[in-house]
Amino acid sequence: MELCREIELEGHIIDSGVMTLVFDKIMDMGGDFEILIFDVGKNKKDPSYARLRVTAPDDRQLDLILSELHRLGARSPEISDVTLKPAEGDRIVPKGFYSTTNHTTFVKYRDAWLPVEGIEMDCLIVVEEEAMRAVCTPLSKLRAGDAIVIGENGVRVIYPERPRKISTFEFMHGKVSSERPSETIIGKLAREILAMKRKGGRIAIVGGPAIVHTGATEALASMIREGYIDVLFAGNALATHDIEYNLFGTSLGMDLRSGTLVTGGHKHHIYAISEIMRAGSIQKAVEQGIVTGGIMYECVQNNIPFVLAGSIRDDGPLPDVITDVIEAQDAMREEIRDVDMVLMIGTLLHSVAVGNCLPSYVKTVCVDINPASVTKLMDRGTTQAIGVVSDAGAFLALLAKQLEEQSGEATA
Repeated sequence: MELCREIELEGHIIDSGVMTLVFDKIMDMGGDFEILIFDVGKNKKDPSYARLRVTAPDDRQLDLILSELHRLGARSPEISDVTLKPAEGDRIVPKGFYSTTNHTTFVKYRDAWLPVEGIEMDCLIVVEEEAMRAVCTPLSKLRAGDAIVIGENGVRVIYPERPRKISTFEFMHGKVSSERPSETIIGKLAREILAMKRKGGRIAIVGGPAIVHTGATEALASMIREGYIDVLFAGNALATHDIEYNLFGTSLGMDLRSGTLVTGGHKHHIYAISEIMRAGSIQKAVEQGIVTGGIMYECVQNNIPFVLAGSIRDDGPLPDVITDVIEAQDAMREEIRDVDMVLMIGTLLHSVAVGNCLPSYVKTVCVDINPASVTKLMDRGTTQAIGVVSDAGAFLALLAKQLEEQSGEATA
């Protein structure tokens, strides 16, 4: 005897592809469905509504299917308040806790729908009962006695809808190819950036040392100087080699102008770190005239915050690098608030770390010379992503050029 339960879907579920995703998920997981009600919105802005009966061979399989459908925005027709359980100790979760998606989420508590603040994937939801707040909480921040949401009942996930207007991100959604016309895509991306900045949007960049190695230092520095970048996320390597290039004209000991190795150049990055150590910080090195140009210089000069997260393989590291991973996560979460777009260029691990903290509606640009890295970054859960298989230097040079030309045309 098969078991069944009913679910509801509401919104722009047809043109956003949600209905197809729901049907495929049910069938792929060995279930079946029957459409009970399907009201299609007559106008472009009208939402649609569907009610389905989902069946499966047993309780366990039905629960698994419904859990996956919940993450696509499906909900039970009858919704009660969330179930809460206290954490029995710091970083100790109760059985059956709700694990968040990176989609906009609400919880029903005391008959009120509370938005979950600071949503990101793979966290818990803690309800602050007196304040009537629901907060997305990573395991590292869970404290004894916190009221944790249990199960999916009373939790509503809003799966992102397709934008009403076709954008660069909609055009490129979900696909990666090195054969795409990169200049055309970069031109469209520049228009998106300019339009976003005109509206007061915030743009972050996650950068790896390949930006310096491929000769894109000045391109990124100019974007920071012109106000297109609002926060920088990186590791010790980007900052070190950027400063090495400013002090010695080399990156990893190679003269970037001639492309030849410099005698003793393998020590340059150690000298660079030591000079910043002597000054006390990157900012103090800029103020003292030690560092006179480059990416980190422009961040300091233009009051652009940066978070340098450490790694076990770092030399030094620079005094500005946060070596405690939990502190680095906290710093990233603080700076990533209200970001509207993230450029991830030439660094897989730092990009994954930032991507894990992003809500699904943040526009994401993933750039790497390795197609597998681009695919992995685009699979982090965002619904608006561009994947570009490209050398970091070529991409940033073209983007800086397009921004300069298009901003000039707009001014004219």
